[in-house]
Amino acid sequence: MLHIGLHFIIPAILVALFFRHNWKSAYLILAATMLVDIDHLIAQPIYDPNRCSINFHPLHKLWLIAVYILLCFLPKTRLLGLGLSIHMALDSIDCQITNGVWMQH
Repeated sequence: MLHIGLHFIIPAILVALFFRHNWKSAYLILAATMLVDIDHLIAQPIYDPNRCSINFHPLHKLWLIAVYILLCFLPKTRLLGLGLSIHMALDSIDCQITNGVWMQH
């Protein structure tokens, strides 16, 4: 449950620190990146607490994570890239804590 909460808490902290002037839209975009987890719906089973998302689910592949990081450097996609990169980092940390690995092999 803490893992899911962090997906909303970390973006809130980021918004409070760096995007105060338009915090509502910034937080909405960062929170909307949670929709990247829609790819979990095609997995069997949909939820497995022992499965690592990174490099397993289609939108959690390493090459896409590189794209998400690149989006951080473009002004028009910066918030989207930050949200997706934070999401992937949190998922990877969860993999390490839960399974002792950073990604699915």
